[in-house]
Amino acid sequence: MNKDQVKGRIQEAKGKLKEVTGNILDDDELELEGNIQKNVGQARSSFGDLKAEIKKNNQ
Repeated sequence: MNKDQVKGRIQEAKGKLKEVTGNILDDDELELEGNIQKNVGQARSSFGDLKAEIKKNNQ
């Protein structure tokens, strides 16, 4: 697992936590911030997956 995969998944989890907290507290801004952070984390994680796949195929 490369650093982009790890950091992306951590960011995704933090975003999901913010999103759920915002939903519980009825805080639309926190919920939106969490959703954005979650999606950025998913993108970074996917980028890391792609890097790992390319590295694996080039060996």
